[in-house]
Amino acid sequence: MSEKVNPINIELSDEVAQGIYSNLAVITHSTSEFIIDFVRIMPGMPKAQVKTRVILTPDHAKRLLLALQDNMAKFEANMGVIKLPEEGGGIPPFPINFGTKGGEA
Repeated sequence: MSEKVNPINIELSDEVAQGIYSNLAVITHSTSEFIIDFVRIMPGMPKAQVKTRVILTPDHAKRLLLALQDNMAKFEANMGVIKLPEEGGGIPPFPINFGTKGGEA
């Protein structure tokens, strides 16, 4: 006996469609949830701001991990392998200083 799956109508408001830029994600977890804080670090600024927080159940976090792995594999197949600093990619490790000496006036 097969179960009929109804499609989900997903709405995307204009504001949400603009997106939020983040250049760092901080991930924590408890026994019942994963929390992903998306942070924006700006050059010369002593503080970084959490721009948005996403809270997921462990099973949804695992689905997100699998979806990211699948999409990364597809991206790298088309665009080339992304090299991380520990792989010799030349990208500076965190914390990023954006090529500045700090907040000098």
